[in-house]
Amino acid sequence: MKYNNLSNTGLLVSELCFGAMTFGGVGRWTAIGQQTQDDANTLIKIALDHGINFFDNANAYSGGLAEEIMGSALKQLNVQRDLVVIATKLLARMGTGANQLGLSRAHIYDSVDASLKRLQLDHIDLLYIHGVDKITPLEETMRGLEDVVRSGKVRYIGVCNQPAWRVVKANAIASKMGWTSFKALQYYYAIASRDIEHNIIPMAEEEGLSVLPWSPLAGGFLSGKFDRNITEAGNSRRDSFDFPPLDKEKAYDIIDVMREIANERSVSVAQVALKWVMSQKAVDSTIIGAKTEAQLKDNLNTVNWELIDTEMTVLNEISAQPLPYPNWMVESQTANRVIKFPTE
Repeated sequence: MKYNNLSNTGLLVSELCFGAMTFGGVGRWTAIGQQTQDDANTLIKIALDHGINFFDNANAYSGGLAEEIMGSALKQLNVQRDLVVIATKLLARMGTGANQLGLSRAHIYDSVDASLKRLQLDHIDLLYIHGVDKITPLEETMRGLEDVVRSGKVRYIGVCNQPAWRVVKANAIASKMGWTSFKALQYYYAIASRDIEHNIIPMAEEEGLSVLPWSPLAGGFLSGKFDRNITEAGNSRRDSFDFPPLDKEKAYDIIDVMREIANERSVSVAQVALKWVMSQKAVDSTIIGAKTEAQLKDNLNTVNWELIDTEMTVLNEISAQPLPYPNWMVESQTANRVIKFPTE
């Protein structure tokens, strides 16, 4: 297991991050996973034994039950607190009250306290805002995040599912005010869904921020269970929860190529999909989830091999997406912008 710097913080996180979305399985989360406390204890122990030090959660997962299960697992496994990096998120509705959702200072305070209680922790290592709150100004959100950092309840902050311009604007506000800025970007990124390469990843590289992909297997579609002949696997969340969206016909083409590589390498299709994401230079940790020990161990084996250049080339070509505007115009207008120095 390799460890990478989270942005420029000096905080080292494992190249694979274990996510808790499958824990609990309450309400709409039933299709994602229904892992019990004993299941979670086993999976987290396996992750720790294989060198993972980074664990991801959200207050929204099963209405907080996933946080409760993870917190109990850390206690029951006697995990030393300073050996793990615990991340969680806030934004989603957590009750019926008018203010029990969003990114107001009030909801930030309340959510952090509630997450700490469920996780049985005295601080959160990395707190993400889970998306956009259109009625709360960014200044208000950044002030709320700064307050929970200064309180000692949160150490670093990150952002999910927001346009690049909002991230840059938020960090500009933080810089102007001397507040804590976002260091981590958690976004949907898979070989069959490369949308963030057009704006999010260039922004991350320019600003020196870490990209931490979620759903690198596209909700299980790239796990090897699906192809043109198998459109319902019978044991995949995609069968009843067809999310996140992707172009399935294009994904089938990608799966065909990944299966060839997997067979040649004696690895799973899922490992090829994961390894492609992990190999992208802006990516510092890739979030995986699991329902079973076998699935988790297979994912973990991805760290033990590398894609060679010819394999990366064919995977990049089959998964390439057309540039959206204005990106294609930028490419066209800057194609000849080369500084040439006179030679003697």
